[in-house]
Amino acid sequence: METPLRISYQGGTPSEALNALIGEHVETLEKLHGRLTSCQVIVRVPERHHRTSNLFSVNIHIALPGHIDVNIDHMSHDDERFADPTFAVNDAFRRAKRQIKERARRQRGDVKNLHERVERTLDRPEP
Repeated sequence: METPLRISYQGGTPSEALNALIGEHVETLEKLHGRLTSCQVIVRVPERHHRTSNLFSVNIHIALPGHIDVNIDHMSHDDERFADPTFAVNDAFRRAKRQIKERARRQRGDVKNLHERVERTLDRPEP
């Protein structure tokens, strides 16, 4: 991995397993896009003494060449799957991958054509 990676944990202690998972995701993004300028990941750990929310939140800031920033700051307030930190990390990087693909597509000038015209002829019996 060549990208400078900074991982921080808010409200909890660092996890070597999550650090390894995040590193794998960054390597995947490098293969997808090429060079990333930097990547910062913030894992918000739910506080144990609060009963209001036991869900993890993962924010990602990725800088790409050409002063392009990708920010992922989605936090689900009602999806219990985010109680699993692995799911929260995987979901955040899935979103980052989708945004990077979209930006690369736009840079190439590719345009989605949702309503492509299809030429059709009807076979009608001759009178």
